[in-house]
Amino acid sequence: MGDWIEPGKKAPDFTLVADNGQKIKLSQFRGRPVVLYFYPKDDTPGCTREACAFRDAKAQLEKLGAQVLGISPDEVQSHAQFRDKYSLNFPLLADPDHKVAEKYGAWREKVRFGKKSMGIQRSTYLIDADGVVRRVWKNVQVDGHDQEVLKALTEIVAG
Repeated sequence: MGDWIEPGKKAPDFTLVADNGQKIKLSQFRGRPVVLYFYPKDDTPGCTREACAFRDAKAQLEKLGAQVLGISPDEVQSHAQFRDKYSLNFPLLADPDHKVAEKYGAWREKVRFGKKSMGIQRSTYLIDADGVVRRVWKNVQVDGHDQEVLKALTEIVAG
């Protein structure tokens, strides 16, 4: 379980396979902001609402120059089915060994029904065009989160 990457720190680079089978490297988006969000599992109620909210905000995010990337431990095939079922319009990245989630601090101990286990804590990183983390949401409440991210992104882009 790694420490959270805090605002002001360089976002750790990584390469993961996306839902379309292509390798995506975080650094390929330098020059534009990135909304990097970690979510527990494809096609579950909270994760679906979160993904669909980012899908629906795509025009506003693009106007601000931002790229959304979703990461979960699910495999590429699961991501492809999730993408197709909900017409998701941004890459979903497979992190089955949760190495990237650990790097960012999103892989944490969770307690559910009194049982402890390790898993993704729903979290979002707003990374600026220079690759620096500007905002972190560590325990995301899904409803309204897309609007919080848009508001923070607007502030960062406006300078």
